[in-house]
Amino acid sequence: MYLLAAEEASNPLVPNVAEMVVGGFAFLVVLFIVGRLLVPRIQKTLAERVDAIEGGLKRAADAQEEAQRALKQYRDQLAEARHEASRLREEAREQGAQIKAELREEAQAEARRLIEAAHAQIEADRQQAFAQLRTEIGRLSVDLAGRIVGESLQDEARQRRTVDRFLEELEAGNSAAVR
Repeated sequence: MYLLAAEEASNPLVPNVAEMVVGGFAFLVVLFIVGRLLVPRIQKTLAERVDAIEGGLKRAADAQEEAQRALKQYRDQLAEARHEASRLREEAREQGAQIKAELREEAQAEARRLIEAAHAQIEADRQQAFAQLRTEIGRLSVDLAGRIVGESLQDEARQRRTVDRFLEELEAGNSAAVR
């Protein structure tokens, strides 16, 4: 009973001293193990995560800056390409106008050449027709004069003089009529 009474006399809220010593020693061992082994590992893991996050943010910022540079470079190249295309269009337009002018000039020169050739051909045809007409008129004149005069004008020199005189009189009459 004495034990019961002693047990009842002890306060359940106050721990036993031996348990306190063993508990304190166990706490110190756990604290040492946690402090020496686990805390450095946890700090290392946290540092790695911080580095990864900060590195990711830095890489994202760098990537964004690189994207901005690439966009600016793209816009610059696009503006340069547009400027070059505009310059090429203007150059092509100028070359087209120059080619058009050259073709027009060549066509006009060809037209002038054809007109001159046609005039030359007309003049040659007129001269040929005039020569044929003169020969025919001369022959008819000689025949007519021979009938009128009653003698033969077959002598060629005489015939030519007569024809020339007749044509000169005819031309003089036409010239006076035209004026």
